[in-house]
Amino acid sequence: MKENTHTNLNTKLVVVTGGPGAGKTAVLEMAKKLLCKDAIIIPEAASIVFGGGFWRLQSLTAKASAQRAIFHVQREMENLVCEENRWKLGLCDRGTLDGLAYWPQEEKYFWEMSQSTLENELKKYYAVIHLRTPSDLFGYNHVNPLRIESSTQSHEIDEKIGSIWRQHPNYVEISSSADFLTKAQLALDKIAQFQKFCCKD
Repeated sequence: MKENTHTNLNTKLVVVTGGPGAGKTAVLEMAKKLLCKDAIIIPEAASIVFGGGFWRLQSLTAKASAQRAIFHVQREMENLVCEENRWKLGLCDRGTLDGLAYWPQEEKYFWEMSQSTLENELKKYYAVIHLRTPSDLFGYNHVNPLRIESSTQSHEIDEKIGSIWRQHPNYVEISSSADFLTKAQLALDKIAQFQKFCCKD
């Protein structure tokens, strides 16, 4: 693992990311049983936004509006966790840079919207665990009512997510498996490793 560039000395944020259907929610539900009192899970901003009734239209302006809302909800939840100074580890169901994979306009407008840079966003996070989206053969899940992407679209998003987060020095990729529990256990092992480093016994 490469040298850590995270700048927050009190709370270390670890991103659990992946394209639609990658299994993030299931893994984080399992992780709840492993976490100590010094760790907390930050929920997915997109689920909060869309689950709360934000319009999900297909126009470019609507998609950009949604991503702006998601970005700022994500940022403020991370700020809350760090500023509370109660937890050593924050497990993020996605990070702010996931929005770049869904951004419908030129990338320069994403940075104008966020008033940040790729370097600054990467530095916020201690590590990134990328769960790869499975193929239909390996059990791509079409059941989630908030998931509108096809398997092909999900893989395209997953590739974009990988190209963005792979630039983080503590990036870990976990491939899909015919047995989801094998994939989940690999992710949980990584989470336990980060918790051991970040949290008190």
